[in-house]
Amino acid sequence: MDGANDSSLKGFALMGISDHTQLEMIFFIAIVFSYLLTLLGNSTIILLSCLDARLHTPMYFFLSNLSSLDLAFTTSSVPQMLINLWGPDKTISYGGCVTQLYVFLWRGATECILLVVMAFDRYVAVCRPLCYTAIMNPQLCWLLAVIAWLGGLGNSVIQSTFTLQLPLCGHRRVESFLCEVPAMIKLACGDTSLNQAVLNGVCTFFTAVPLSIILISYCLTAQAVLKIHSAEGRRKAFNTCLSHLLVVFLFYGSASYGYLLPAKNSNQDQGKFISLFYSVVTPMVNPLIYTLRNMEVKGALRRLLGKGR
Repeated sequence: MDGANDSSLKGFALMGISDHTQLEMIFFIAIVFSYLLTLLGNSTIILLSCLDARLHTPMYFFLSNLSSLDLAFTTSSVPQMLINLWGPDKTISYGGCVTQLYVFLWRGATECILLVVMAFDRYVAVCRPLCYTAIMNPQLCWLLAVIAWLGGLGNSVIQSTFTLQLPLCGHRRVESFLCEVPAMIKLACGDTSLNQAVLNGVCTFFTAVPLSIILISYCLTAQAVLKIHSAEGRRKAFNTCLSHLLVVFLFYGSASYGYLLPAKNSNQDQGKFISLFYSVVTPMVNPLIYTLRNMEVKGALRRLLGKGR
């Protein structure tokens, strides 16, 4: 077993997004475009949230945390993906694979918690507007953000370490375009039933519990929005909540399909495309969803560009 695991230290071969090699250049161009949009969109949100005093609110504080999370995740996985798509070398070093594994799990769990925190923030803003500033004070915001990041890190350390203990027996072909837990479990030659059970249990917990809390909070928020007499106030509240709900469903939809559905019931290429959507598309569209109809962000961007002239 030790000898088998030592051989894996040489690295792994990533099998890529699709078995059709003629599509690699198309995927390369699409992912480069998505990655550049991800860097631009998320960096803009972080920059505006820091520089514009009008965006120094809990909502944009948590949104900048979400953008930081998406930047960290895509930077840990997309460059390696592009290297493998560009040339014949499909390998990744052992250290690179371990890094992807830890960051992938860290991002997933942290975003689950962060989306709950953002739903709570909208609930307080709509249902308790007079107490909003007192409840969502800077100390509480920082505490909730730290809980989200440390909670995700704890899940990542436990699951990744548990997965890396599996005997690999010299297998180096990862049936994916990045190192994630389901693909790493398939490399093992020993009994993986416990690892699979832990993975299913953790994924179910981080899906069912946060999603239930988010949906309940938005049911209460919707009731409060309908009681707002001002049509402009209702429109603004619905737009803000709708943006967050869209991000929630994109994230949980792709994550649930990729992790909770039995592998035998899903096509391998289809599973890779869902993982690609979760890994590349979701971090790209998050800032677009939050900013396209957000006048505060558009105004902050205009003010920032106006100062630069």
